[in-house]
Amino acid sequence: MTISATQTIRIDLHCHSTASDGMLSPGDVVRRAANNGVTHLALTDHDTTDGLAEARQAAQESGITLINGIELSCLWRSLTIHIVGLGFDNADSAWTEALTGQAQNRWQRAHMIDERLRKLKVNDLLGKATHEAGGDVPGRPHFARVLVSEGVVKDSAQAFKRYLGAGKVGDVKACWPSLETVVGWIRAAGGIAVVAHPRKYKMTATKLRALMKDFAAAGGQGMEVLTSGQSSGDLGFLAELCRREGYWASQGSDFHFPGPSWCELGRLPGVLPDGLEPVWQHLPGIQAGT
Repeated sequence: MTISATQTIRIDLHCHSTASDGMLSPGDVVRRAANNGVTHLALTDHDTTDGLAEARQAAQESGITLINGIELSCLWRSLTIHIVGLGFDNADSAWTEALTGQAQNRWQRAHMIDERLRKLKVNDLLGKATHEAGGDVPGRPHFARVLVSEGVVKDSAQAFKRYLGAGKVGDVKACWPSLETVVGWIRAAGGIAVVAHPRKYKMTATKLRALMKDFAAAGGQGMEVLTSGQSSGDLGFLAELCRREGYWASQGSDFHFPGPSWCELGRLPGVLPDGLEPVWQHLPGIQAGT
């Protein structure tokens, strides 16, 4: 399908479901997006595509165009970076094998979090966190929910502040593959690699530019210029970096759960600035027309 110049579209290329650390099922994410006026959606769960089949069925029923998506974790200079993959062949055998390895990494990380939090004396913490994740690999948000339900903390924010946030005992760094490896997986499966929420890594401008240069050298093509929780200054800086270096510009809400208006499906803090090349012009099925 080609988007005509007169067609009203709303594109969200970053969101999560219960297949990873979101609170809504893949189908409910799609239906919520449709209710919010989203016309083109990528479900980008962390290191898994298990939610895509359910999401695709809901998309067909809701009239939304669903793009294959994922958010892969990787390492760059010992820092964990998230790379969004878009438009890949989810049936590619090498791709499937790579995701199996990522799942093993996530399970290893979950067991380590469980071990580190044993001093809290929550019976079967890992099992309860896995239940919160719908039987899939639990992440820190799932452990946080268990700590709330067990009365260890009053809410998830306190769970992260005391036990699960950056630098705390439950902040376990998994044995993620390198940036180059992850970008290679996405490209080999026919997809587009995009650096997710660049300003959330709290890097200096110089370090972010270095990341983006290494990313491009590895075959990466895009950057999220517009996402939730960023300032107008962030938008201007990322747009200029994208424009100067020739990266394709992406956008997405990074939706995880209902509630906060600032990270709602299809609700972005502005529009892509002029002079940028949207990543969706290179995705099969949603190229812009005239």
